[in-house]
Amino acid sequence: MAYVDGFLLVVPTDKIDEYKKIAKKAGKIWLEYGALEYRECVGEHLDMPFGRPFPKLLKLKPDETAVFSWIVYKSRAHRDQVNAKVMQDKRLAGMDPKTMPFDMKKMSMGGFDVLVSL
Repeated sequence: MAYVDGFLLVVPTDKIDEYKKIAKKAGKIWLEYGALEYRECVGEHLDMPFGRPFPKLLKLKPDETAVFSWIVYKSRAHRDQVNAKVMQDKRLAGMDPKTMPFDMKKMSMGGFDVLVSL
């Protein structure tokens, strides 16, 4: 069964285009090194009438939105191999966490075993 790295970020709405540019670059690199799928999704309909809506959960300000992302791998071992190569790639070397178009302190991430895949 596949393995997924999942990410949830808070991005200022006026920085979505800047974020998209970085995400496209990063996605190409992850796929080049063997990731099976790379997705970056920007919040569009977040105020759902049930559960805990993303704006409340993430304490979004009016000028912020949620970005939900995931990368799919064959397994956790495959993820570890791909990420080791990605982290050594010089094309990402210039990406300084201090200049990212989002607050890294508000980013959540984790690795997930796929439970159901249809």
